[in-house]
Amino acid sequence: MTPIQDHPLRFKLANELHARPFPSFKAPSTVAFLAIKKEDRAAGRDRDGDLAHLISLLDRYGAPHPQPGATHYSGTIGKHNIKWEQHTEFVTYTIFSEGLTDRPFDPTAFEVFPHDWLQEAPGVRVTSALIRVEEKGKDEDVLKNMRDWFVPESMACSYVLDESAVVAGDFRVDPAGHLRFAIFAKKDCGPGRIGRVTQRICEIETYKAMSMLGFFRARDMAGRTGQIELELTRLMDDMTGNAEAEKTLDGLLSISQELEAAIARSSYRFGATKAYSAIVKQRIEVLRETPFMARQSFGEFMMRRFDPAMRTIEASQDRLNQLADRSIRASELLRTKVDVARSEQNQELLASMDKRAHLALRLQETVEGLSVVAISYYAVSLAGYLFMPLAGVFGISKSVLIAGLTLPVIGLVWYLIRRIKSRLN
Repeated sequence: MTPIQDHPLRFKLANELHARPFPSFKAPSTVAFLAIKKEDRAAGRDRDGDLAHLISLLDRYGAPHPQPGATHYSGTIGKHNIKWEQHTEFVTYTIFSEGLTDRPFDPTAFEVFPHDWLQEAPGVRVTSALIRVEEKGKDEDVLKNMRDWFVPESMACSYVLDESAVVAGDFRVDPAGHLRFAIFAKKDCGPGRIGRVTQRICEIETYKAMSMLGFFRARDMAGRTGQIELELTRLMDDMTGNAEAEKTLDGLLSISQELEAAIARSSYRFGATKAYSAIVKQRIEVLRETPFMARQSFGEFMMRRFDPAMRTIEASQDRLNQLADRSIRASELLRTKVDVARSEQNQELLASMDKRAHLALRLQETVEGLSVVAISYYAVSLAGYLFMPLAGVFGISKSVLIAGLTLPVIGLVWYLIRRIKSRLN
């Protein structure tokens, strides 16, 4: 085989597809799920802090550490299995325990996460859930348990994966601070399939919660966005009136700057929300839901409760972009109007300057005429003194000599001044 140099990332690229395998476990089991996110600027957080927090938990159970720089980890802590994943904005912990608690959704199942360890978390809780996995009995018994465990008006349940299991939940936070989900697996539902269903339920809940961050951002911005829209409309009305153009333009530029700042602050959150909501829909689709006893499915629940929130976010983003475009167009129109007004003022100023220049030229010509007379007067006097001796020789009187010299001297002075003026020009 001919040796060839591998790309530096070849093995990482191949292994990345197998980096986050689905968990595998049997029913009955209890699952405790936790998602942690830094409150601000989570995407740019120090990810070493996430890994250090995981290692702190593993040390409490004497479990082996992950590789340096790891973004996922699977192992055993005590009698439990743990799955840890690091994502762009958050980290998730999933604990799998065999057996069920005597009381459904007993908060003690979450005590696998030590209290002081939770207080040291490098972020805040986005969501947490307890998932009860048990073998499916009769449909009537399953429905009775659902009614006892979940709020009926918001409960969603359905068969999944070719009716190999029934999943249920109401997406409500219980008094212990966790969401509740239940999986009723048929006997022929294997450990791998149960693990995939559990993983997808955790992902649906996590990405739903992350998507809703964008909804509350949009709701907080709605009040100011409405005020900006009214101010923009008023300024555009002023453009057609007699309002001072410079003042109106300053107002439009101020609004444009505020809108661009709002778009910059919200673009990441709105973009992330779009991506997260797409994941929620995709995870629900791969569950391949079919109705269970005429109850609403997860897809129907999301269509009624989740999709309107996502459409609100899209509408808010479109509204911001449209307002920004309107303000830019209005600013350009008003700037054109101001430029035209200034051009007219410049034309009037140039016409006034041209008139003054013409008057100055007339005055200059007048002065030149007077200067010809003055220079000619002195030149005639000097010429008279120069030619006076000749007047006696030819018997010409002084007055006749002066009269004879006047016209030639004036003509010569006028000619010399014109020559000098033409050279200067």
